[in-house]
Amino acid sequence: MGELPPQVQNLAGQLQQVQQQLQLIISQKAQLEGLIKEAKDALDELQKSESDVAYRAVGNVLVKLKKEEIEKDLQEKIETYEVRRNMLERQEGKLRDRLTELQEKLRSALGVQAG
Repeated sequence: MGELPPQVQNLAGQLQQVQQQLQLIISQKAQLEGLIKEAKDALDELQKSESDVAYRAVGNVLVKLKKEEIEKDLQEKIETYEVRRNMLERQEGKLRDRLTELQEKLRSALGVQAG
């Protein structure tokens, strides 16, 4: 079997690059899902509390704050995480489309070469 033509090598390189980008996006999305779940769980527990105050860890210190302040901060974190997750989902969709396109081009190029 001879060496692959530059066009096929280029397609294979692009395909590998898109696969790596897709893996990175999927990993980042999973991390955000964990952060969203953690923040939602904390917010749920906070809302169950009958106290007007709660404590937030700031470094090695617990700081006493009004419950509403922490609830507001958690809501904002959740919204920010969800916006970032949605952005990653759009990027993931585009990368999956690009991956499919490159796979088809590579199959075609290899089919032409083999034929």
